[in-house]
Parts: sequence; structure tokens; C-alpha cells
Amino acid sequence: MRTPFIFLICLWLATSLTAAYAEETPSPTNNNENSTDFIRTSCGTTLYPKLCYTSLSRYASAIQQNPAQLALVAMHVTLSKSKHMTTYISNLTRQADYGANPRTISALHDCFSNFGDAVDEINGSVKQMKNLGVGGGGDGQSLRFQLSNVQTWMSAALTDQETCTDGFEDVPECPIKKDVCNKATYVKQHTSNALALINSYAAKVTP
Repeated sequence: MRTPFIFLICLWLATSLTAAYAEETPSPTNNNENSTDFIRTSCGTTLYPKLCYTSLSRYASAIQQNPAQLALVAMHVTLSKSKHMTTYISNLTRQADYGANPRTISALHDCFSNFGDAVDEINGSVKQMKNLGVGGGGDGQSLRFQLSNVQTWMSAALTDQETCTDGFEDVPECPIKKDVCNKATYVKQHTSNALALINSYAAKVTP
């Protein structure tokens, strides 16, 4: 007759422990919500917050609430966009060489060169950021120096991308000019956001 009673006691204990564990353990959904809130708030410091949030929120599980990881992911995103833009301009240049306005062709070649430089600079920034480790490693002086390099290279990349669109100012209006400038501007916005997030992180860790 004691067996049912013992079984009920065991069942009650198991249920109580499970409920207590569930209360203490944050759910994946809550973690993800906290991460997306962190990204949304951080993106508020950028010039293009909506673009920042929509492009980075999909990586919330990897970013968590880490500002260094957020900046690094943003850099990876703009690196990918810049590489695609370079490929696009390269293909467009080969097509335009057969009959496009000479000024258009010249602007395309310059734009290709500028975006190629930007890709190299962003790639260098990503490598430098990875060397810091998530959260930043090393002494304060070393951290400031390395973050300064990241900021300098990302700024240079943004300048190169802006030089691309500036080169089309004297080009007659045409579909090529409109398409390249629109796409380049979109990439510039990603780069600007990434730089803003880097600057925000640097301000927190380097007094």
C-alpha cells in the first residue's frame, strides 16, 4: 500500500524541481529578445538606424549583447556588400567598354579601383578587430592603438566609397550612373553604420 504513496511523493518532487529550474533558466526566446533589443538600441547611434537593425538583427544569437561582436558583425556585413559591389562594377565595366560615354567608362574604372581599395581596408579592419578578441584584450594602450587602426581603415574605406559616387558628378545622366550611384550609396550606408558602432565600442573601452 506504501508504493503508490512513495510514487506520488517522487512525482511531486520531480514536478517541483522542474518548475523551479524553468523559473531560474532564461528561455532562448527571452535571450533572443534581449539581444535584438540591444541591437536596436545600439543602432540608434548610427546615421541609418533602420538599415542597421534590419541588417544585423538576424545575427542576434551570435551578437548576444556584446558591443565588440556587434561591431565585428557589422564589419563583416559591409565587407560582403563591398565585395559584391566590386564584382558588379567589374562586370559592368566590361559591358560598358563597348559603346558607353567615355566619361562614364572612366568613372566606372575609378569606382572599381576605389571599391577595391575599400574592400582591402575593411578586410584589414576585420582582421585587426578579430585580433582584439571579443570584448577586447590586452592592455589599454595596445587596445587604443589597435582600435585606432580599425577606425582609420574603416574611415578610409568610407572615403573611397564616397569617391566612387563623387566621380559620377560630371557624368551625363544615364541608367548606368543612376544604378551605380544608388548601389554604392547603399553600401556606404552599411559602412557608415559599421564605423559608428566601432566608434561607440571604442568610446566605451578606451577612456
